[in-house]
Amino acid sequence: MRRYFANGRIFTGDAIYEGLSVEVEDGKVVALITEGGMACGVEVVDLGGNLLSPGFIDVQVNGGGGVLFNDSPDPETLRTIIDAHRQFGTTGLMPTLISDGWESMVKAAEAVRQGVQQGMPGLLGIHFEGPYINPERKGIHQESFVREVDEGALELLSADDLGVVMTTVAPERVSNDYISSLAEAGVRVCAGHTAATYEQAREGLDAGITGITHLFNAMSPLTSREPGVVGAALEDEDSWVGIIADGHHIHFASLRVAVAAKKRGRMMLVTDAMPSVGAKNKNFVLQGQSIIAEGGRCQSEGGTLAGSDLNMADAVRNVVKQLHLPVEEALRMASLYPATFLGLENRMGRISIGCQADFVLMDDEFGVLDTWIAGDNSL
Repeated sequence: MRRYFANGRIFTGDAIYEGLSVEVEDGKVVALITEGGMACGVEVVDLGGNLLSPGFIDVQVNGGGGVLFNDSPDPETLRTIIDAHRQFGTTGLMPTLISDGWESMVKAAEAVRQGVQQGMPGLLGIHFEGPYINPERKGIHQESFVREVDEGALELLSADDLGVVMTTVAPERVSNDYISSLAEAGVRVCAGHTAATYEQAREGLDAGITGITHLFNAMSPLTSREPGVVGAALEDEDSWVGIIADGHHIHFASLRVAVAAKKRGRMMLVTDAMPSVGAKNKNFVLQGQSIIAEGGRCQSEGGTLAGSDLNMADAVRNVVKQLHLPVEEALRMASLYPATFLGLENRMGRISIGCQADFVLMDDEFGVLDTWIAGDNSL
């Protein structure tokens, strides 16, 4: 079915345009035309003067809608998480399994495999955050699950029927050969939950690490004599870094410094979201630990941060209001840049001819009014 998205401001991924309409057919963008050039008799979606942007892409989502991927790694859980985040503008995400047992990793992969086979809207692949991390920087991850690389890990992560696969490792705890083998298989390897020195981080980047999981958090800091993982990440021009822009994980002043230091186009918004996002009951249990979600902050009873209660619309708003970046750049950090990191920039992250019609409609305060995945706005 052909339709026009008209009477709004259109952010294509490059700039915001007035007086432009987007023609969509069979789930893809087929034309960008002036509104005076629209054909008669074709359905028009009236945007009401609001801002239409490429849908948000989140590469680190632990849960949402009251459920945690680790607790029930099955297609129903995936659908619940996707629906919870879609109401905040996220039209594509990477369900994230934090450090867990081998059986849970296999079940999570199978759930995503089924979702991919079903063509589940919004499902892009899977992110294994751990368990091959450093217990010194485990954060909320259970130390009992942190271990050496399992014998079948390379085969599991290299499967070609899981969509995009990401994994977060501590480069000082895994071999460079393992990193290189994953990278050669197309896996997006990230450094995180790591106490690596600058030199160890640099070796990991040279071996094939292309991403940094939640910059500043659960990693060796930048200091005057030891740049650590943070210094390596900000210096490196080829890697992407994820940031949790909620004001709890990182001070906004530190984020402003990081944005100034990092090569433009390589910083992407992530939520690290927990079950509280999109849920009425904000508190939850994480692998036996009671987690309190209050004031936008998720933490254990001992005060350890446990993911976030952040959604992507709020993250975009914070980038504009707190980091003082242009709206266009904030939207790229939520759409184009993560799409490029995942290798999906020819399909997603832009409103451009040939791209999938994944859109989010927002008001002037970045409140989400509607979303479309492949041109469909039904939840």
